Amino acid sequence: MVSSTEIKTRLQRVLLKVQKPGRYVGGEYNQVQKDWQSVNARVALLFPEIYDIGLPNLGISILYDAINSRSDALAERAYLPWTDMENEMRAAGIPLFTLESTNPLTAFDIIGVSVPYETLYTNVLNAFDLAGIPFFASERDETFPLIIAGGHSTFNPEPMAPFFDAFFLGDGESVMQDLLITWQEWKQAGDTKLQLLERLARIEGMYIPSFYDVQYDNDGRVTGMTILNSNAPKQILKRFAVPLPPPVTQFLVPNIDTVHNRVAVEIMRGCSRGCRFCQAGHILRPVRERPVDEVVNAIEAALDQTGYEEVALLSLSSSDYTHITELTQAIIDRFAGRQVSVSLPSLRIESFSVELMERLRDLRPSGGFTLAPEAATERMRRIINKPVSTEQLLQTAGEIFDHGWTSIKLYFMIGHPSETMEDVAAIADLCKQVHAIGRKKVGGRVKIHAGVSTFIPKPHTPFQWAACDQTDSIREKLALLRNELRKPGLKITWADPDSSLLEAWLSRGDRRTARAIQRAWELGCRFDAWQDRFRFDLWQQAYAECGIDPYAYSHRLRELDEILPWQHLGSGIDLDYLKQDYRMSLSGETRDDCREGCHNCGVLTSYGTIREMIKPGVWNCPPTLPKHKSTPVSD
Repeated sequence: MVSSTEIKTRLQRVLLKVQKPGRYVGGEYNQVQKDWQSVNARVALLFPEIYDIGLPNLGISILYDAINSRSDALAERAYLPWTDMENEMRAAGIPLFTLESTNPLTAFDIIGVSVPYETLYTNVLNAFDLAGIPFFASERDETFPLIIAGGHSTFNPEPMAPFFDAFFLGDGESVMQDLLITWQEWKQAGDTKLQLLERLARIEGMYIPSFYDVQYDNDGRVTGMTILNSNAPKQILKRFAVPLPPPVTQFLVPNIDTVHNRVAVEIMRGCSRGCRFCQAGHILRPVRERPVDEVVNAIEAALDQTGYEEVALLSLSSSDYTHITELTQAIIDRFAGRQVSVSLPSLRIESFSVELMERLRDLRPSGGFTLAPEAATERMRRIINKPVSTEQLLQTAGEIFDHGWTSIKLYFMIGHPSETMEDVAAIADLCKQVHAIGRKKVGGRVKIHAGVSTFIPKPHTPFQWAACDQTDSIREKLALLRNELRKPGLKITWADPDSSLLEAWLSRGDRRTARAIQRAWELGCRFDAWQDRFRFDLWQQAYAECGIDPYAYSHRLRELDEILPWQHLGSGIDLDYLKQDYRMSLSGETRDDCREGCHNCGVLTSYGTIREMIKPGVWNCPPTLPKHKSTPVSD
């Protein structure tokens, strides 16, 4: 193993040869650096992207703070180097290292990998290779760190299952403390790696893929799953924090410019709307809110400890926060005269109000407003369970212009189930209507930006049985929109259809997909989320060489009674509930917001003592529920 001292020496020879050497030196303001001999659990937090993107990641910040707040543990950070630095590191024999101590990843006890989206998969393998870590968990014994992954993509971890010792589902700060205690007890006992995995399997939210064997039929469909260890549960339920712990306030201040240079405070977690395409809205249930005074105090502490002047109030839908008007007024009162800019990146049309708009104007938000109708016809919005009327959307846009804003970004999704070209053409018509309203109210300064993504039927949503739209159809729809929105004041950006298709293959895949991921990495795939680095042809080649038909993952309509690759992993929502909601979509039926009345999705009754945790103003699911039995997942 290369020592920290030797890594530092070799770094001195290469840093001046690469772009942005500040990515690789650490020493940021608010960095935590502990004496290695003073702790008995050392965790490397790996974000498999470059420093510029990884440093502001709130998930990593939360875990970094939670672990380093313990006297018996430390957490350090590692990011993937850009290609120029990777080449220099390989040539100089520099393994992937952490920024705090310059120790190689193999020197740590635990490596926690954040994998929020699927197009990071080849980056994960590249990080392992740079660290000198064997890809497959079966090839790593007690002498290697325990390697665990978390993040939204791990709600279907099967494509990456052979590469990790364990996955945790849900809120990382909730499971991390149990993980550290379990690891310390195992280390003290001097047991084997198998015994460590057996201990971990008893932690709620922890999934040990090597304890399960999957069976397939000749068509590649999952026919069953065999449990190989008596410590492994039949179904793994996500873990979540109740109530949310205090927000992070001691943010790292980066050495270089990053994608977000700001204080980020999560005001609520979860969503009660039930949009059928939205994975985050389902896997983050139930809604939990932070009290107003806690949010405001956290903002003040973070501003004082970082020197930032911008604050982002984060959630899936900030305007759904119960006390949003009170919160914005409290922020105005507390920070008057401090030149602080506050943004609410996610606002919902149906919960937006003139009163909120008045307060937002006083918060000096940067940029324009972003709204997400997702579909342009009311028929499509009923199918996806986003029942917003066109009249309501246009009225909201008018109010935004009336209050002095000149630009609005509208998010849409194409490729929805049952979508027609008329539904797509309506997107352009709606953008033009909003633009016309803006012209009347603010003149030629108005700018409308349409952001268009492609529908992917994600696991743990009512649409998980649906199929992706054909790629040729997606391209035809994009061509229509590009042609219709070529006018002054109108702009369109869109997701690359091939990139969306790869995301569908990976997010809906099973364990056989691991072979294709490894082969894609061997062929040179890296930074697949970067448009100029994405090589769809190499991914196609990888699947072909592995004898896997990826279109069976993306374009096959799945039967409601078939076993899904991720079915043994639970978000807490009943499978029968998701099936019922899918059937409702086929007939254009909608569900009301959960705050209007409980629909018995199962997320509350899946957990034993959850009723005792319900607190008004903090927990937003209804406090009283009819009896409801959770349906187990089939073998």
